[in-house]
Amino acid sequence: MMKSSDCNDKAAPQSLADAQTTDYSVQLALLAAIVASSDDAIVSKTLDGLILSWNAGATRIFGYQASEAIGKPITIIIPPELHEEERHILQRVRHGERVDHFDTIRVTKDGRRIAISLTVSPVRDSKGTIVGASKVARDVSERKAAEQALRESEQRLRASEEALRNADRRKDEFLALLAHELRNPLAPIRYALAANKKEGRAPEQQKRAEEVIERQVTHMSRLLDDLLDVSRITRGTLELKKSPTELTLIVGSAIETARPILDSKHHALALDLPKQAVQLDVDPVRLAQVFSNILINAAKYTDPGGRIQLRATQRAGELVVVISDNGIGISDDMKPRLFTLFSQAQSAMGRSEGGLGVGLSLVRGLVSLHGGSVEAFSEGAGKGSEFIVRIPVGTALERPESDAVTDAPVPGAGLKILVVDDSRDAADTCAILLELSGHHVQTAYTGQRALELAESFCPHVLLLDIGLPDLDGYQLARKIRASSWGRGAVLIAVTGWGQEADRRRAFEAGFDHHVTKPIAAETVESLMQSVSALRDTANAKQATR
Repeated sequence: MMKSSDCNDKAAPQSLADAQTTDYSVQLALLAAIVASSDDAIVSKTLDGLILSWNAGATRIFGYQASEAIGKPITIIIPPELHEEERHILQRVRHGERVDHFDTIRVTKDGRRIAISLTVSPVRDSKGTIVGASKVARDVSERKAAEQALRESEQRLRASEEALRNADRRKDEFLALLAHELRNPLAPIRYALAANKKEGRAPEQQKRAEEVIERQVTHMSRLLDDLLDVSRITRGTLELKKSPTELTLIVGSAIETARPILDSKHHALALDLPKQAVQLDVDPVRLAQVFSNILINAAKYTDPGGRIQLRATQRAGELVVVISDNGIGISDDMKPRLFTLFSQAQSAMGRSEGGLGVGLSLVRGLVSLHGGSVEAFSEGAGKGSEFIVRIPVGTALERPESDAVTDAPVPGAGLKILVVDDSRDAADTCAILLELSGHHVQTAYTGQRALELAESFCPHVLLLDIGLPDLDGYQLARKIRASSWGRGAVLIAVTGWGQEADRRRAFEAGFDHHVTKPIAAETVESLMQSVSALRDTANAKQATR
């Protein structure tokens, strides 16, 4: 009969070596399970780079099955330009070094490049000799993409901050420049006014003083008009008023605008226009503005006594106008920003004759609205410049030069006009101008006074300032339109606010016209002539009934 202790002795391991062998087998099985189930690629290779083992994680990341990879060189997953990198890693492994968390690029079976993080360790045999390498690779593409996105975001943020700083700096520079350019004309205007108050002044002296005032006011008006035009182009609210117009009339208008500076600097202007009169379907005022701005720019940046040429040709369905000069030219650093708003060549600021760096930006915007293009060329500083404007003309008509251009009839005068402005000087001087043209004028400095006067005066035309101290111009216009006498009156809004929203608001309030301050005398007279013509036509129809 067997004792219980005998059974227990036979069930136990026979020796310590047997126990260690069993434990080692368990450890190997556990390690194999870990390798098999790992999401990371776990690969072993020889010191010559041949793949010895390949787990499921390696298949998931690189796309190769174990049967496709084992026995192949590890370079099947390494881009050609990184083969040297692999040789360097194996060299370090041969020296017993471990490579930790090495970020690099590998190639999948389908050719995709992925970012991975590598850890490579030496593999030793039972004697401690290094016989191979084990590699653990982790796909870090998402992390790299996130890091790249973060870097790009930081770069964009820095660029935005820099852009804001630049915009702020440019705003300050522009405001300083604007203040400078608007102050400059005030000095000669003040001197001219003071001179006209002096007793004993000669008629010739008074005439010169008046010419100075007119010239400087025109300059200030042009600055403000250019700013408003650029703003409208930027916001997409400037509309062209196209009409069939001869090229010669447009060029003539441009030269007339540029003539004062051309003459003051004694420049010679040469014209080369088509022999036949070319009729274009364009906005004549805006296209003339394009050519005058380029002519003025050429005159400013050309030494006195220079040569400026304007050539025009029609070819392949487009009008090509070339304006060239022998001025200071365009430097390489200025070329990229030549048509940029508020840009002026720093080396030429002393020649600029005043200005905000708006003219050429306005040229580009107006030409673009016509569907055309503008380019500038120069061989460099001191070698002159050339501006080429191309405007599509489609089926533009050509007329013989003998065709007559009839002038519009000159209508009669004698309108009753009420001028309303809280600036007494503005109201009174406008009234004087209108009275000298033969009109009957009264003035009011508040909205309420204007209503009282208008009830008895019954004006044909009212020039209304918008910023009045009691009723604003919009309220006043609505009250006038609501009265029996005011329904047929012509209402003209006179304001310093010239944005498109201001124009819409004025028309909605009942105004017929919207003009921005300061108003040129020619504009006032033209408006009055239009009203007189309409009145004369209506009176003539009434008389024939």
